[in-house]
Amino acid sequence: MCGICGQFNYGNQAPVVRSNLEAMTRTIAHRGPDDDGHLIAGPLGLGFRRLSIIDLAGGHQPMSDAEETVWVIFNGEIYNFRELRQELESRGHRFRTRSDTEAIVHGYKEWGTEVFNRLNGMFGVAIWDTKRQRLVLARDPMGIKLVYFALGHGSVWFGSEMRPVLAALGQRPEVDPVALNLFLRYRYTPSPLTIFKGIEKLAPGTMLVLENGEARRERWYRYTPAPFPTPKGDDEACEELVSLYRHAMRRHLISDVPVGLLLSGGIDSGLLLALMNEQGGPWPAYTVGYGESFEDDELADAAETALVLGARHIPVKLDRAEFERSLPHIVQRLEEPIATSSIVPMYFVSKRARQDVKVALIGQGPDELFGGYKRHLGVRYGDYWRRLPAPVRSVLGSAIGQLPRNEMLKRGVFSLGLADRLQRYQQVFSLGPGETVDGLFQDGLLPPRAGDTVLDCWSDLLPQMGQTDELGGFQLLEVRSSLPDELLMYADKLSMAHGLEVRVPYLDREVVEYVQRLGASLKVRNGSRKWLHRRVCRTFLPSRILKRKKRGFTANVVDGWFQSSVSGRLAELLLDPASAIFGLLHFGAVQRLLKTHRSKREDNHKLLFSLALFEQWLRSTRV
Repeated sequence: MCGICGQFNYGNQAPVVRSNLEAMTRTIAHRGPDDDGHLIAGPLGLGFRRLSIIDLAGGHQPMSDAEETVWVIFNGEIYNFRELRQELESRGHRFRTRSDTEAIVHGYKEWGTEVFNRLNGMFGVAIWDTKRQRLVLARDPMGIKLVYFALGHGSVWFGSEMRPVLAALGQRPEVDPVALNLFLRYRYTPSPLTIFKGIEKLAPGTMLVLENGEARRERWYRYTPAPFPTPKGDDEACEELVSLYRHAMRRHLISDVPVGLLLSGGIDSGLLLALMNEQGGPWPAYTVGYGESFEDDELADAAETALVLGARHIPVKLDRAEFERSLPHIVQRLEEPIATSSIVPMYFVSKRARQDVKVALIGQGPDELFGGYKRHLGVRYGDYWRRLPAPVRSVLGSAIGQLPRNEMLKRGVFSLGLADRLQRYQQVFSLGPGETVDGLFQDGLLPPRAGDTVLDCWSDLLPQMGQTDELGGFQLLEVRSSLPDELLMYADKLSMAHGLEVRVPYLDREVVEYVQRLGASLKVRNGSRKWLHRRVCRTFLPSRILKRKKRGFTANVVDGWFQSSVSGRLAELLLDPASAIFGLLHFGAVQRLLKTHRSKREDNHKLLFSLALFEQWLRSTRV
């Protein structure tokens, strides 16, 4: 895990200025406190900061082959690098280090950009091909790592974060109103957009290729899940998934430095701990909690899991005062606003874990892969609604629409009636009605159908959804959009703020591609979510852990703080006409949103928190 950045003047071939490149690299020093490196080759400059995880002595970057025809800077981990090395050595390649980076160097020499399809790992990578004078930037298929870039006047500037790009541009770009609209609808900004005009982020499984004076974007990962020719039986699927989990765990524990676990009180991280125990232990396990005064506190549950499974449990306590005090700084670390309840806990648990370990595993992924959210029930059983006679749907829909609050139910029912697949999914993802969000903006600021821009972001994924059922198609979008650009993005930024590498075993490529071929009945069955994953958990975890209610990673307590803050300190940001947000939005429209929320006619706390967080973000950008 590291930080990369660079510049390529692919149009005018002007030489890169070393001091500018070094300034870009310094902005990501927190990502790599152990080492740095630079390469300048005329119009090309590469900068690197290293967090040493594998081959501590020999993994310096930028790294090249012996002939210096291929140079690589790389952020992430390649878990199958040993197998790739063995194959490449059999083809005559000679390695000089034990690092996973060198597998990319020689893999590119052997297969070109097809090397990406052979990698099982997380990566944001830049490859400089000296013979072709070609620069390739690529993001891993699950989007665990990020690559930001800006194009202008025949040059590209890029980085693992936006900081190097902003340093190179010399001034902060304007906020993109379309991106802001999408953020307010979905709590995040989908790739390839960012909150800034002129700065993009590679979508998962895509690359940017710069050569011959041109820049082109391509999707390199085109895996199209197809159902197994013979549907998997329950026992067969369970056995195969256990095997895939075990192999993924062995790969994700490859490290030359200490490894720990971010442990909640739930089954996903509990299963990770059980799988880790098959490879060694005892392991340090870190949990955020709030003390006994909170009914939904996870410390006791996590402590019991750690005790049962023999881990060393390290609690991290957080109170509301610390939450409100730290929120502006954490928003600044994110670079882009993300309005989700776990950003503050993630920051503090990463900070504590880094005191002991450089690598931590985290249990993200099963909810998206197996259908762990309430929205998955609607998607799974939506066909039953669509089969009802139109008059019946109309009467029921009208009755539901008259209910006070219950905004999630109302949007869900509306989405089920849409004929277009992507539009159905769009409405399920949305925090509120599109017309409500559009009505917040100053007149003339938004282009027509701004909220439908997300459909453009998703459109080239449609061919990969061709053989999936309704639930599988929705989950494919989650794995390629909301998971990487929301949850994985903040996990990367907030862990690397402390120099901690976070790994995501459930998003191992072999696991994901297997699960995407399974039918909906193995994911959501008789109203039970994550059915197959839970069955696997029964093999490893005692019943008292399996029967705990789903809490999320501290989400319920923090959601409560969010809601109460809408009536307190955070609300003050929305009540001040001088707030920066009102350079883009109508003051009166925001006040009406707040008023209907306080009257309890509507539950707008998620949208209001998104607005308050965006104001915090605007203020942080002025610092």
